[in-house]
This record gives sequence, C-alpha cells and structure tokens, in this order.
Amino acid sequence: LKHSPFASSSSHAPDAQLENEGAKPIAPKLPRARATCTASAFSSSSSPPPPRRSVARRQAPSVRPRRDPRRRPLPRPAVRRRAVLGGHPLGVLLYYLAGWIIGPMPHFKRTPFSLLEPPKDLDPKEKVFQIRFTKEIFRDYQEYLKRLNLYRQRVWTCKVSGKSNLTFEEALVSEHNAMEKAQKLPTELMAHILRMTQYSTLGLNELVNKIYASLQEEIFEGTELYAKKDGSEEHCKILKTLDSGDSKMYEVGWFGRGKTIISTSLVKAADLIQRRSPVSRKILKIFIRDATSHSTPWVIHEHLSKKYGIPNEPPKDILCTEGRKRGRKRREDETTEDGRKKLKGDEGNTDVPIKYPIDDLLIRPAGDDPAWSKRPPLATDFRVPRYSVGDLLMVWDFCMSFGRLLKLSPFSLTDLENAICHKESNVLLVEMHAAIFHLLIKDEGDYFNILKNKKRKLKVSLVKWAEYLCDFLEMSKSEEFAGNISTVRRGYYGLIDSDIKLKILRELVDEAVTTSAIREILSERVDQKQAFAATRRESTRKEKENLSPETVTENEMNQIDGAQDGGGSVDAQVGGTELDKNNISRGKTDGKRQPVRKLETENEKLSIRSSPLGKDRNYCRYWFFRREGRLFVETADSKEWGYYSTKEELDALMGSLNVKGIRERALKRQLEKLYSKISYALEKRTKDIAHKMLLEEAVLRRSTRVRAQPKDNPSMAFLKYVNKWKDN
Repeated sequence: LKHSPFASSSSHAPDAQLENEGAKPIAPKLPRARATCTASAFSSSSSPPPPRRSVARRQAPSVRPRRDPRRRPLPRPAVRRRAVLGGHPLGVLLYYLAGWIIGPMPHFKRTPFSLLEPPKDLDPKEKVFQIRFTKEIFRDYQEYLKRLNLYRQRVWTCKVSGKSNLTFEEALVSEHNAMEKAQKLPTELMAHILRMTQYSTLGLNELVNKIYASLQEEIFEGTELYAKKDGSEEHCKILKTLDSGDSKMYEVGWFGRGKTIISTSLVKAADLIQRRSPVSRKILKIFIRDATSHSTPWVIHEHLSKKYGIPNEPPKDILCTEGRKRGRKRREDETTEDGRKKLKGDEGNTDVPIKYPIDDLLIRPAGDDPAWSKRPPLATDFRVPRYSVGDLLMVWDFCMSFGRLLKLSPFSLTDLENAICHKESNVLLVEMHAAIFHLLIKDEGDYFNILKNKKRKLKVSLVKWAEYLCDFLEMSKSEEFAGNISTVRRGYYGLIDSDIKLKILRELVDEAVTTSAIREILSERVDQKQAFAATRRESTRKEKENLSPETVTENEMNQIDGAQDGGGSVDAQVGGTELDKNNISRGKTDGKRQPVRKLETENEKLSIRSSPLGKDRNYCRYWFFRREGRLFVETADSKEWGYYSTKEELDALMGSLNVKGIRERALKRQLEKLYSKISYALEKRTKDIAHKMLLEEAVLRRSTRVRAQPKDNPSMAFLKYVNKWKDN
C-alpha cells in the first residue's frame, strides 16, 4: 500500500463544494489523492467529458471555496470515521472493503437503500472515481455520474425523522440533527420514557401521546419551567425533589441572563407553572425509534435497559398475546397464499374464496365485477409549478386556521396564487409576512434576538418589511435563500421565482408553528376535540337507546352506529350499490339527532390540521379543504398535483373506486361521508367562476376610450386586499 492512490498526503485539501445546492456538509474529506475527476463533475448535473487518465491528477484551487468558519460541525458518524481511519491508507482501504456508512442510512423513496460494494480485484495503482459523501468507488466515469445524479435528486427520506423530498446529503444531515435533539433529553426523562416504552403494545402515535400526557402531569429533575417568585413568574430549573410529609418541595435554580443559574431556593409544588410538556411529540418519536430494536411490542436496546435498570424479561401477558398473534398471522398467511394461487389461475385451488378487501394492486378483473366508470382526468392549470402546490396549500391553510391569532383576515387560495406569481410586491404578501414576523417577535425567540441586536423596531412597517425578511433569510442560513437576499434588499422581491417565494413562506410557517402562542392554541383545541368526542359518543349512545327498533329503518341504525364509531354508513358489498341519501326518514328522528349534528359542526371548526381523505390504488392522496371548493389529488412522490372541480367529476371518481381494494374502499367511505359538503363546495365554486367570467366579459366590452383599471379585473382582486383584522 505504499504507492497506493489512497495514500495520505501531508496536508488535507480544503472541503469541496457541495454537489447539491442547499445541502450542508456531512462527511469529512479523505485525502484528495483518492479520486480523479474534474471540478465540473461536482457542479453540473450534465455529463461532461471524462478526464484523460494518462494525464497526472490536477487540482484547481481557484474553484475550491475556502472553508467557512461558520459552517456547522461534522455529524457524529463522520467524526467517528475520521477518528477511526485517521487518514491512514490501510484504514481507508479497510473502510472501502466494508462498504457501509457508519450510522443511519437514508431511505430511497421510503424503502431501505444499500451502498455499492467496491470493485473486485482493485489494483492499488489504478485511478478510480469516488463519491465524496458515500465513499463509493467507480471505474467507469459515466456510472459515477449516474450514481452522483441519483444522490442529487429529491427522492430521499430521513430514516429517523421521516422527512421526505430531500437529497442524500440533506437526509444525512436531517438524521444527524434528529439524533442530536433526541440525545439532549435529561437523564430523568430518559429513564421515565424508556420504562413506559419497554414491552408496550401500543402503536407509535398512541405511545407518544401517552408519554406526552404523563410528562405534563409529573415534574422531573432537570425540567425547565416557570415558578412564582415575589409575585411574578420566573424561569427556573428543577434541581432536586424533596419529600416533606404530605406535600412535595422542589429545589429550583433561578435563571439569569444567558440561561445561567444565579440562585437557588425551595418552592412548593403549587407554585410551579408548567406551560407545556418538556419534550415535544416529534422528539419523543425520534427518541423511541432510536432507543428500540423491536416495535411490536416495543423493546429497548439491551445497553439502555442495563444503564437505567429496566427489566429485560417480557411480562407473561405479552407472551400470551404474541402466541395468539403468531397463530393468527399463520392463518392469514395461508389465506393470502391461497388467494395468490387463485389469482395465478391454479386449477387445484379454484374453489378457494378470496376474502376482500385485499391490497389494491393484487386485484384482478373478475366476471362478476360491476361496470366501473372511467376515472376523470385531473385539471392541472396551476400558475405556480406543480411541485410547489403542496407548499401553496400548506401556507394558505395555516393562515386560514390561525388568522385570528395572526390578525390576518381571510383570503382565497386563488388570490394567494395570483399574488405569488405577480412580478411586483403586493399588499397581500406584505401583510402575510408582517403578520408572521409580529408573531415571531412576540415569542421572543431567535428572530427577536436578531432584531434586538440590530436595533430594529419591533413593529414591522409595510415600507421596511423587506429588511425584516432579509434578517429572517440570514437567520435560516440556507444557501438556497442566500442568493436572493440582495434581490430582496434592493426592493425587487417580486422578481424572485414563485417556487422560492413559497419556500420562504413555508420556512416562516415552520418557524411560526414552534412559537408558544401556536402551541397553546393547538393544545387547547386538542382538549376541546377530546371533550366533543366524548360528548358525541354519549349522545349517540342515548339516542340509540331511546329509538325503538320498530320505528327505525336499517339505514338509520347504520348511520347512528357510524356516528358512534366516528364514520358514516357505507355499503360493504362488493357490488358497491349507491347510498340512497334521499330515502332517510325525517321527523322525530331528525329532531333527536340535531344535538349530535351541532356537535359535529363545532368539532369540525376545531380542526387542528388538514389530513388526506385517503389514497387510491396508486397511493395518490386526496385532499379536501373546507374553505376551498376543489378536491386536490397528490401523487405518491408529491411532485405532481391536480384537482377535480365539478360535482360530475366527483361522482365519476366515486364510481371508479374499486371497493375490493383496501385503500380505495377506505377512500370511498370518506367521500360518501363528506359527499354533501364536497359537492356543495364544488357547485358553489362553479357558480363563483361563472360570475367572475361575466365580470371579465363586461370589462372587455368597455370602450377603449374609457380603459378599465387593472384592479377591475377579477384575476387581480388580490391587489384590493385589505387586512380588516389588523391592529392600528
């Protein structure tokens, strides 16, 4: 290995520029002598001509940027590799022979992904091509470029946090950041969380909610909260718990400036104020995924159980449950295998019935199938790029849901889309930015500290709002936004691409969701929804008891059962007959169900976030927003969007869903449950569009001598936006 191309030089070259714009450094650079390719191979997605192998390796320091001292430190797996290998050629070669990245591996399109093994019979003197952040080796230059372009695509998912639409490097950074957050939990909280997790049979969301509720009820050492001191609430940290008879006393440390403890004292439990849980649900999910080796039931790693004194032996009831599950799984496997044999046309198993519903992709046409209608085509006439429609909907739904808190009066999705695509700064976008800036300032977080250090006024004016936007973009430290800061500062915000505008607004919304004001509203609404759900169950139970079987039709009883279970009544037959909505008897039954309907209406108003109605056989997600008269459809990779806008298209869609499949069966149930609301919204939007078209025709008919102002055009209605909820 003395003359190996992997041999370490005396000094390391500076870090190479990241291949993907906006990505962050995630791996250390091994000696520059290990690869042979030009700098253009790292900066262009096209296929430049390969370098000549007969020419000695050349370096172009002029194209290599200097190392920025403000760049974030390397993730822990990368630091570990550098410490183990130490730049030694033998260590480098052994690392290549292993062929793995130490630490979590991002998922490719939500599926596990493995790195390529090094080429066989590798000659130490042979010149090869190497990908910097995966250490994969290629002999062929085109194969190297093909693999590198794959890592640049936004098809990767963070294995720890579940974030999608990332590049490979961004997914590695996301995994590292998520692991760092999970490891910052206090020791006392870790022990409590691990005890509740060990051998729990709950699902992940249910387990997280259970632990989250327990953390709000109990107070642990190391928790930061507020306590009453001299008639005011002060920030403190629990140092020790003291049992003094019937009441508990806590030794707390009072924070001064810079989060340093300046004094300690004893505080009663009644004087402690815990405004929110010490750990968010997101961090709990990350911690549980990282701390467990098995999920049904949850089993924590052996070294963690020894460290925190948690027993490793499973309870007896768990063993019994596992035995029953294995037996049931064996029967299900046999049924599935029999179904597959029938689908393949096996003569010996033609009489074995298939139990529906099954996975949608396994369904084959049968002679007794009803005539499914053809699925209508999607409309895709968006003004913003189709891959940015998700950001557009998310930003608009956030502003509508928290408009009162933001003091931002409602506006339509069409107005927001037109405002985003407008090539000049307009009042709607200015008001949106200013409203979110005021929320961040009131929270007194990082953004507030930046403004305070720059001695800016804490009230955002509509004239100087761009300066506050530049401060936020600098705080985000995103390379994608860095190139647009100068454009915004010069007053040309309108010239920024529409997808970049939406990404900036999405970043603002993500920051706003972390504020205490939003968290309090979310917690409030969760409690109210739980109370409404309990009241609705009690009302439907009493209603069912009071109704006599002789006077109630089967359809009505199904509807009552559906309301009690949280869903509507559906026809479960394979034939899929239409639900007759006009033959439900009225009168006394409607009068008794009036309180239940009122509760459901109030419960819908407290919706915390929008969720998809369901998925079709191709995993496309269907979205309906109660303030927008369209049914949106998102592809499985989130890159394409479309929508249905008429009642006829909705009926055709429902007629095309095959209830033999699991996904389309559940989607059809949701569409039937919300049919009246969705169809009413679609018809209302159709009438509004017809009215706007009449107005546009009236504008065009005007005489050229009396020209219409641009604001008279309905498509420019966003220019007339007035924030009626704004404080003077």
